[in-house]
Amino acid sequence: MTNNDSVVTDKLALAETIYLYALGIDTKDFILYRSIFADQVEVDFSSYEGSSVTEPSILSGDQWVRGVQPLFTGLAATQHTMTNPLPVLDGDSATCRMYMQAHHVYEPDKEDSWFTLGGFYDDSLVRSDLSPTGWLLTGVKLTVLWRKGDHSIMALAREKGRESLAN
Repeated sequence: MTNNDSVVTDKLALAETIYLYALGIDTKDFILYRSIFADQVEVDFSSYEGSSVTEPSILSGDQWVRGVQPLFTGLAATQHTMTNPLPVLDGDSATCRMYMQAHHVYEPDKEDSWFTLGGFYDDSLVRSDLSPTGWLLTGVKLTVLWRKGDHSIMALAREKGRESLAN
């Protein structure tokens, strides 16, 4: 494989890692979701009012996944659309900006119980044989640019998910 082929392969694998982020959340496959995170991850969802992570935090990968599980368990459905990956390679580390829209549905038959936001992720990754793609997320920063719908469903879903997971 030439160096150029290696760069293209890495860039595709970086994008795939972030696509697996969306797939894991949307299918509620928290084992898959956990598989793309390093043992320690810096999370910054401070631009998203209502996040359970209100300021930049360093968490274990397990803590992060356990923290988001109640919210997504309590929602009837979600659809995260990731587009326009812009990866930058630096040896065995990388960054990637990925534009996103995240649609959250609390009650499918009631449009007033839907919430959508758009923005982008700035992610940091490291090369790792422990990942299904060869790359693990070490940092996830969400920047919210717009919102539409009823944001209050997120707290309702989080509580419903906690109750469901406790049983």
